[in-house]
Formats: sequence, structure tokens, C-alpha cells
Amino acid sequence: MRVAVLTREYPPEVYGGAGVHVEYLAHELAKLAQVDVHCWGAARGAAAGGPAVHAYGPWDALVGDAPHAPALQALSIDLAMAAGVQGAAIAHSHTWYANMAGHLAKLTYDIPHVATVHSLEPLRPWKAEQLGGGYAVSSWCERIALEAADHVIAVSREHCGDLLRCYPVIDPERVSVIYNGIDATQYRPDPNTDVLERHGIDPARPSVVFVGRITRQKGLANLLDAAPAIDPQAQLVLCAGAPDTPQIAAQITAAVERVRAGRGNVVWIDQMLAKADVVQILSHASVFACPSIYEPLGIVNLEAMACEAAVVATATGGIPEVVEDGVTGLLVPFEPVADASNAPADPARFAADIADRVNELLADPTRARAMGQAGRRRAVEHFDWAAIATQTMAVYQQLTG
Repeated sequence: MRVAVLTREYPPEVYGGAGVHVEYLAHELAKLAQVDVHCWGAARGAAAGGPAVHAYGPWDALVGDAPHAPALQALSIDLAMAAGVQGAAIAHSHTWYANMAGHLAKLTYDIPHVATVHSLEPLRPWKAEQLGGGYAVSSWCERIALEAADHVIAVSREHCGDLLRCYPVIDPERVSVIYNGIDATQYRPDPNTDVLERHGIDPARPSVVFVGRITRQKGLANLLDAAPAIDPQAQLVLCAGAPDTPQIAAQITAAVERVRAGRGNVVWIDQMLAKADVVQILSHASVFACPSIYEPLGIVNLEAMACEAAVVATATGGIPEVVEDGVTGLLVPFEPVADASNAPADPARFAADIADRVNELLADPTRARAMGQAGRRRAVEHFDWAAIATQTMAVYQQLTG
């Protein structure tokens, strides 16, 4: 079977959980079928034993700095991707950036289209700040493609419920839940300290680590609100870059400076780090903090768990299906406002609850270490990429006969 995997992100251009998902899933699928990855960006060679890789850029006329330009660029790339898919038996798209390419391939070549949903545009209204009118375009692309897809894969049970609420015309029989996974051979405890020292992190002191893009979804502002109440002896290590907009970049910069002035002990690494660097930082974390307000699954929590970091994470979306409260970490209660923004209804209470749970683990390092060890066992036993690829192949086979 020849499978066309359609995605915006693919190594080395990976900046979020969807890109991580596609990277590992495509590699495992290539052991079971002929796989061609169609992605954005510069040409890149295929790794030995991995999928073939085809890269595409936007139409020159659409390149610009207008907020809506990225959405129009996505459509131009989708057209080129659809042309490149010819000859595949099935198209499998990831995120709205590539969903329309999958839909066009379905129409053009009469092949099944499978779409994996990593987030849902109706639940990310803050994207309008980043995309302007392009948010209406991204929402249209997602709706058209998902409603017409032959099968939709959600990455958690909670996310499946969100999908069906956002798009009630989708037949639940056409939806499966297949989790994200983790490569526990790459994400594993690293006892070395060279990366820590290079970035000014003291390996002898406790640390509270955040890893994520600077976007409202990831809740970094809420963690910074909590920071003054977190034990000042602990380093607050923020691996946070790629801001959605200049406005949110300025907001986070101002908040970090306030925390530095009041609490101190902040290390902010504002560039995207190599995987090995992230692994070492996670391996030495006393607590990994995930204050997301919207997270279909939260692959970053799996990465932290595989590195034996105890997790403090928001009880939202698919996170409770990954982080076992009281066993692999602590969940923070979350009540959102009654609109699509999903912002905390009581931001002060949310920040206080984050700080309380972080401090609870900082005060009991023996318990935190035990949670980290339990987290790795859970990641290895329940979130293996080979099993996830087998489940995905079963969907393909069902659709192709």
C-alpha cells in the first residue's frame, strides 16, 4: 500500500506536537507500507529506512507579512501537495494546514482521506490575533476537509468529544481515537549536565521547567502569574520561543521581567532547542509544568514523563488521559469561561493552584522522583509508536479493503 502523509511540519522543521507526531508515526508506518511524506519547506533527504520526503513552498505572489498571508500560502501549498499525491492509495493529512490537500486528493484521485485532528480551529479563537482574516480561511479549510473525510482520528477521548461537538455532521462511526506516542529510546533520562551549564541552569538546585511555544494555548502567562508564589529556591526554566504575535511576545517579555525583579531565579531560553538539549533539561527537572488551557493530548507531558520528570499539568483536554493524578504527577483543577477562548474563569485561583501543586512536589523530592519513575513506566507501556502505527494501518486497511 502506498500512503501519502500530508503535513506542514517535518524534520528538521518541527515546532509543535503535530510535527513530533508525524515524524515518529511516518517512520513506523514506513516499516509497514510505502510511505511518502509531503511537507512544507526546504527540500530534505529521506533517512535510511524511513519514508520518502517531498517538500513544497508557497506561491511567490502570496509571500508577504500580512496577517492573512500564511492562510493563503497554506492553500497554495495544499494545491501543490494534492498534485504530488498522485499514485497513492490513501491520503492522511495532519492539521488544517494540510487537511485541504487531503480533501483535494480525495476528490482528484478518488482515494480515501484520513485526517488526524491535533487541535480544532473553533476552539482556538485567539488564532484570529495571529492570522486576521486568515482565521476564517483556516476554519473553512478544516470544516470542509473533516466533514468530508472518510475517517477522522482524534488523539484523545476528550478530543473526540470536542470534535463531534464542533462538527456534529461527522458520523461518530467515522472517528477513531489513537493516542500520540513517545520514543522512549530517545526520550530517556540523561545524567549529563553540559546542556544545563551552557544555558545557565544550576544542576545542583531544583528546577521547574516549561517547554512550549509562546501562544495563549500553552498557558505560559498563567505560569508566570503563579511564579511569585513558587518556592524562590527553585529555578524557573522557560524553554519558550516562536511567539504567535509581536503582542504576545511583548506580554510574555514584560511578565518575565516582573518575575525576575520580584522573585528572581529565572532562566529563559527563547530559541527552539535541539531534541537532545530538551531531553537533558527535562531529565534534571524537579517538576515539569504544563499550564495549558487547551491541549487535545499534550505530547510534551509524555516527553517529560519519559525523562522521569514529575508533572504538574492542567486537568483539561486529553491531559488527564496521559498524566495519572497522584501517580505520575498532579493535576490542576481548571474551570474555563463560558466561551470559545477557554481562558480560566478565575485566573488568580488557577495561578494559585499551579503554585500550590508545584510547591507540594518541590517540598517532597522523594515523592517527585517516584512520580517521575512511574511516569516513564506509563509512557513506555501505554504510548508506544509501533502500536500506534499498527492501529493507524488498521484504519487504512479498513478503508481500502
